Amino acid sequence: MCGAVAHTSAQTYDGPRTADGRPDLGGIWQVLGSAAWDLEAHNAQDGIPAGLSVVDGGTIPYRPAAATARDANRINRLTDDPVRKCFLPGVPRVTYMPWPFRIVQTPDHVVLSYEFAHTVRIVYTDGSPHPLPNDFWLGDSRGHWEGDTLVVDTTHFNGQTWLDAAGNHHSNELHVVERYTPMTEYHLDYEVTLEDPRTYTRPWTMRMPIYKRMEPGLRLLDYDCVDHLLDALSEAEGGAR
Repeated sequence: MCGAVAHTSAQTYDGPRTADGRPDLGGIWQVLGSAAWDLEAHNAQDGIPAGLSVVDGGTIPYRPAAATARDANRINRLTDDPVRKCFLPGVPRVTYMPWPFRIVQTPDHVVLSYEFAHTVRIVYTDGSPHPLPNDFWLGDSRGHWEGDTLVVDTTHFNGQTWLDAAGNHHSNELHVVERYTPMTEYHLDYEVTLEDPRTYTRPWTMRMPIYKRMEPGLRLLDYDCVDHLLDALSEAEGGAR
């Protein structure tokens, strides 16, 4: 997916709709692939599958100092990744973590409930603006519809999350625009543009498909992150729980 395809404007799928006429995105969804491990192309490693880049042009356009920080993150990824400490993954990473998530729509909100650490994200679609600046792990998300595409604008990040497990990162000046476009009954096109003048030389875009989970009786299950954190702390202290 290196050199990703331009945004699809000729979308003709006309699927189920909500009472207010919007595409019905309700259901349980999941990204498949290796973006959670590394957004850029990478070889297989211990416990990590090989993968192609999901970034337009193949590589993230880092500023020199930010590229150096990314390299340091990568070396220390097994201890420094915030997700390994049970912190929230941030946006957009929470979308392509290797766990499913549920979408629930109302006329004024789109609620995304993620299996990872019971994370809940509310996208306000009532036309309200972003609040006065404040810092959030998941940022503040405001959405609107452009035809059948849900466009989500997210700002006010705390700058403490990574974009993947390979150390790709951002600052608290990150601005994310996500586009969720239904392509078939079972498939959303997910396009994300990231802008962060402290970290990147220019805005950049990535894209990946999101697939609907169709197993009968499927639901989101518990994710016991605390035990993993306690195990990690115990190992760091040289003992066992």
